[in-house]
Amino acid sequence: MRSHRVGALALFVIAVLVAGCSSDSNPPEPTTGDWHGTLEIPGEPLEIGVTFSGQDAGTIDIPLQGVNAAPLKDVQSSRNGVSFGIPDVPGAAKFDGRYDQASDRIAGDFVQSGQTFKVTLQRGKVTPLNRPQEPKPPFPYQSEDVTYRSGDLTIAGTLTKPSGTGRFPAVLLITGSGPQNRDEELFGHKPFLLIADTLTRAGYAVLRTDDRGVGGTGGKLDDANYTDLANDAAAGVGFLRGRQDVDPARVGLFGHSEGGYLAPLVASRPDSGVAFAILMAGPGVSGAEVIVEQTRVILTANGAPPEEVEKQVRDAAELSALLTAGDLAGAKVLARKANEALPPDERKPDAEVDATITPYLAALTAYDPAPALSALRIPVLAFFGGKDLQVPPAQSEQPMRDHLAADPDATVHVIPGVNHLMQPTDTGKPDEYATIETTISPEVLSYVTGWLVAHIPPK
Repeated sequence: MRSHRVGALALFVIAVLVAGCSSDSNPPEPTTGDWHGTLEIPGEPLEIGVTFSGQDAGTIDIPLQGVNAAPLKDVQSSRNGVSFGIPDVPGAAKFDGRYDQASDRIAGDFVQSGQTFKVTLQRGKVTPLNRPQEPKPPFPYQSEDVTYRSGDLTIAGTLTKPSGTGRFPAVLLITGSGPQNRDEELFGHKPFLLIADTLTRAGYAVLRTDDRGVGGTGGKLDDANYTDLANDAAAGVGFLRGRQDVDPARVGLFGHSEGGYLAPLVASRPDSGVAFAILMAGPGVSGAEVIVEQTRVILTANGAPPEEVEKQVRDAAELSALLTAGDLAGAKVLARKANEALPPDERKPDAEVDATITPYLAALTAYDPAPALSALRIPVLAFFGGKDLQVPPAQSEQPMRDHLAADPDATVHVIPGVNHLMQPTDTGKPDEYATIETTISPEVLSYVTGWLVAHIPPK
């Protein structure tokens, strides 16, 4: 059920699906509604929740994998049987089972890549993951949904600001790689909601936005390059500086992971208006180097055999070289070959493989942060998680120090014992992100807030 393969700063998840149906001559099927149960994977039981919404429709939630209301396909259901398949997942994943009226349960077998796992569903929603840090209303500050333009696109987000009047210093949050909503929601966590809440309580206005193609923001992330994405962030800075409740001389950027690439790229532009930058797990080396190294360290941490590690590292390096050169056609050919080398039941259609090779991925892979970082002459905080396996500090810390050496007010810091999301961890492995209840270590939140208050006082 778990793959050792690692994508560009992103992880793949699986989904399961179920739904019910009825006939015109019979009462509505009893499968309609919410169900939950456990996929009985040896040593790794996986809680799932399913909502049956009609004869051939439904959605699934997998809290541990950050799957929320994912649509189901090929659903066939009756009082005598239920079957379904999983879209866009290798391994010919499918379920066959029966509804038992006496117990009011659905039980059956889930099959993927030749392996069979028992599943029993009972009524009710799946229990949500415990996220004790997630901010809940009422809030001691103001919150406003906003929109503004970036070229022809509409960008949508939420602005939080302290109560009262005056011009507040402000921070624009920039998400990591892949399509993210304004809360940077992943694996059941909402890191940007927590960061916005923390900084707003400390006296700062905070703007967080949906990425291209997500929520209320237009466009399509896969088609964007780094000029496009930097323009989006610059538009956010302009929006903040134009507000009467924001101090235009004290607007800064907070970038996480890939956002740590984009924040310096925007701030280094002439007359950017950016007063400071905070980079959380922002790489100090090129995207291609990050992809290759994270492939190595994550596979090794997951116990992959050395020969498998080296093979996938070679594949990642070859693919990264093609993407860096802008050869998307060549990259698609290579990706198809890798797909064809998989067992037949794990292969994806060529169209799905091609869809993973995008201008956006090429831009991320080719990006070198050195020029933008070296040009900064504003207060900068760049910090890394000591256990981060996606942006390993052993690879990025020293280059970050070198690039920022000419900046008179730059701090580079490694926080021990936290991962790429800044959660406390012993291993740093990405498959633990969802199982860790802490969204961001309180030590990290305190450190960032302390640096910000010292460099950009809220009043």
